[in-house]
Amino acid sequence: MTHRPNASVLQRTMPFRRTFGVALCALLLSACAVGPDYKKPDVTTPAHFKQAEGWTQANPSDAIARGAWWEIYGDAQLNGLVEKLNTSNQTVAQYEAQYRQAAALVRSARGAFFPTLDLTTSKNRSSQGTGSSSSSLSSSSSGIRDTYNAQLGVSWEADIWGKLRRGLEADKASAQASLADLASMQLSLQSQLVQNYLQLRVIDEQKRLLESTVDTYQRSLKLTENQYRAGISGRDAIAQAQTQLKSTQADLIDLAWQRAQFESAIAVLMGQAPADFSLAPTMDVPALPQIPAQLPSQLLERRPDIAAAERSVMAANANIGVAKAAYYPDLTLSMNGGYSSSTFNNWISLPNRFWSVGPQLAMNLFDGGQRAAEVDRTEAVYDQTVAQYRQTVLDGFKEVEDYMAQLRVYEQEAGVRKEALDAARDSLRLTSNQYKAGLIGYLDVVNVQTTALSNERSVLSVLQSRLIASVQLIAALGGGWNAEAGLRREPEISGR
Repeated sequence: MTHRPNASVLQRTMPFRRTFGVALCALLLSACAVGPDYKKPDVTTPAHFKQAEGWTQANPSDAIARGAWWEIYGDAQLNGLVEKLNTSNQTVAQYEAQYRQAAALVRSARGAFFPTLDLTTSKNRSSQGTGSSSSSLSSSSSGIRDTYNAQLGVSWEADIWGKLRRGLEADKASAQASLADLASMQLSLQSQLVQNYLQLRVIDEQKRLLESTVDTYQRSLKLTENQYRAGISGRDAIAQAQTQLKSTQADLIDLAWQRAQFESAIAVLMGQAPADFSLAPTMDVPALPQIPAQLPSQLLERRPDIAAAERSVMAANANIGVAKAAYYPDLTLSMNGGYSSSTFNNWISLPNRFWSVGPQLAMNLFDGGQRAAEVDRTEAVYDQTVAQYRQTVLDGFKEVEDYMAQLRVYEQEAGVRKEALDAARDSLRLTSNQYKAGLIGYLDVVNVQTTALSNERSVLSVLQSRLIASVQLIAALGGGWNAEAGLRREPEISGR
């Protein structure tokens, strides 16, 4: 309703307005949010890992500091590459923009708690006929009038049933899940880059091994040719030496495209075109990090994918409250005031003033079961996210178990491979001396050389597998095994 104010009316309405305000405050203070309060789902987890002692059950907490875990490999060039990935990778940029969208939704949900203020100005021309259909044009135009309006309106929705609060709770949880998704993707890409870099460096070591082997085989071929000219060995020995040399040269050439693939993958991970990026060979392979005999259970808690899954459960739980709040009426308080006049002159003046104030209670009485269906849907979504969360935790335990088992087996295999290599090198030394003395044929030398080279390459292959498994274990633990105290500060969900 709209009124022209006067002093007596204002005096009569003051007691009512005070009573209404007190009642409204009491109602709001006693209001509660409908829907279930969040409780973290129970997850069945083992008390310890089968592959290592020192693990105990704990709760997910991805706020524990991870740090620059890649620095454990002690390679300055690798450190620079990962830092470039953190700032230039396009997939990381996508997830960062996705998080900013979620943070903006949180700010929007917070804004719903405050009143909205609208200003409207308008000029309207209207006509109302005053004569019969046979009236002249001038008489029918006599009803035309202009109206000038300026209105300021305030509206506020009282969150009696907690719909807005549950909505904010859901948006905050979704934003936190989005932030955890960003951290999870960043950790995954960092892991990919480190693995590619380590494999490239092992290829460099394989290349040095084959180059050295080619030099050795070339000398053997030269020696065999000399012995053939001296009548000590036959033509078949030269053919065997040439076959061995060419096969090894072919293996050396094959390494070139493998290295190029890893180099291109690293370039793309850093947001660069492969044509603009290259890595020069180095003389060393990064050292294998020493894995502690005992690992604290808090490490697995840092996995961002587990945190994202758990916060998705929180958001789904809050959405149940939003759906249930639809059963209750919405209370909106509004107040409008302004000036309205048929003439522009003296438009903004006291006689042309108007105002209106009053509450509005709106409730849906029948919707054909739509609200019930929405509640059922949100509850089903909650059950789905709980199952996803529990599965993510189980997958995390499985990955840690697998990679720790891999590292343990590879360590044992590396010891045996090293012993086999030492024996092969000793056998090659003795066989070469016998061949030079003319005591054995070149075929015996070829067999021993082939065995020695195979063992050399097997040792490098096991080293590569151990390095890759160590990176995968670090990623499975959420980024390293440094259990120092201290929490990283998460970005403000508000986006400020």
